[in-house]
Amino acid sequence: MDVQPQVSATAFLIADAARAAMLMALADGRALPAGELAYAAGVTAQTASSHLAKLLDGGLLTVEKEGRHRYYRLADAQVATLLENLAAIGAKAPTRLKPRGRDAQKLRFARCCYDHLAGQIGIAITHQLVQRDLLTSQEDKRFEVTQRGAQWFSELGIDVAALRPGKHGIARQCLDWTERQHHLARPLGTQLLTTLCDNGWVRRSASSRAVQVTPQGWAQLYERLGVTADSVTGEDEELRVV
Repeated sequence: MDVQPQVSATAFLIADAARAAMLMALADGRALPAGELAYAAGVTAQTASSHLAKLLDGGLLTVEKEGRHRYYRLADAQVATLLENLAAIGAKAPTRLKPRGRDAQKLRFARCCYDHLAGQIGIAITHQLVQRDLLTSQEDKRFEVTQRGAQWFSELGIDVAALRPGKHGIARQCLDWTERQHHLARPLGTQLLTTLCDNGWVRRSASSRAVQVTPQGWAQLYERLGVTADSVTGEDEELRVV
């Protein structure tokens, strides 16, 4: 008897708008309580509880108990990748949308894609890494780190040789759902975001997936990669600084 992947079951879970909203709220890798996920999905606590139970049963979420509280997170990075890829496909379909609000613009500018940097700034950084021959694009959805690239990352404090390769090596290509281009993903992309945060060059929002670049961060991005605020954000100064 052939065992087939349960594609339809997974698709059914994600197809519900409320469940999809909950999953996207968790796409930056954080763990959130049911109340916040209910708010994100625009449903009651009782309805959210039912949806969360289905997502747990379907293997898309895990739950961690801390005292009386339960915190939900995506089961793994593969779920986050699936969501980003579906969002990229969905973005191609013609839909009637309201004008983008400030929150949506901030997410498009810079956000966490599970554990790495995405959005316009993520694309700009990745583009410059490739343009400067620090990374080379391969056909199997991965980037290869060049000798120059290994030295560049070393100067940031990242030991490329110490990274544990995944299915697509140490530098996977992830399709950005707002820009429809590839940005740098795990494990190298994860370490890069961690380093940028540790250095105070970018700051993650405590309440959303949005990421902001600090003035020091812009200076470092220009010095190391030639990335400027104008080239990424145009005239929208509110997105440029913390």
